[in-house]
Amino acid sequence: MNNIKGNKLMRIKIINTLCLCLVLAGFLAGCSTTQKITSSARTATEQLLISEAVMRSIAQSSDFSLPIPKGSVVKLDLFGISGDKDLVKGVVAGWLGQQGYIAQDESATYRMNVVVDSLGTEHANTFFGIPPISAALIPISLPKLSFYEADLQTGYARFHLDIFEIPSGRFVGTTAPFIADTHFNMHTVLFLIKFKRTDLTSPPSVGSFKNMVR
Repeated sequence: MNNIKGNKLMRIKIINTLCLCLVLAGFLAGCSTTQKITSSARTATEQLLISEAVMRSIAQSSDFSLPIPKGSVVKLDLFGISGDKDLVKGVVAGWLGQQGYIAQDESATYRMNVVVDSLGTEHANTFFGIPPISAALIPISLPKLSFYEADLQTGYARFHLDIFEIPSGRFVGTTAPFIADTHFNMHTVLFLIKFKRTDLTSPPSVGSFKNMVR
């Protein structure tokens, strides 16, 4: 008789424990959020990381002088393996105009090869907590619980200019590399506390308080 009562009490405890786990799992799942990352080839943040890295590399060389006369007409040719390299050509053309040169193909006296050595983003993640859990026997799942997490993104640009005379093709000179980087780091502490560290100008904010009150 005692064994029967003991088994019955044990089953009740197991059932109560399972119910408590289900309630806790439902609460935690209700606290989780789902966000679609992007509908474009690159997120807005990634685009800013790349574009601002390119513009900063040029801005840091504002007093740079080229080995060709001011007012020269320059034809730009672009080389590189990055799919975003066309951005560099546009930025370099604008910079040449500010320096007193004319960037166009007709009547060009110099050809400038814009060689993009590196252009893109790097991503790293640091996570301390409980990873997401999916149960095979019981149809419940637990979201990721971050005691501390850091999502680190860096934008990097490096390119240089090779200058040739037209029509002879004589090599005139090359520039030092134009180099710059940017960063956007998102931190999560104790599941819900989020803050970011970035040097981007006006980065996008998803679900910010400012957006909510509009």
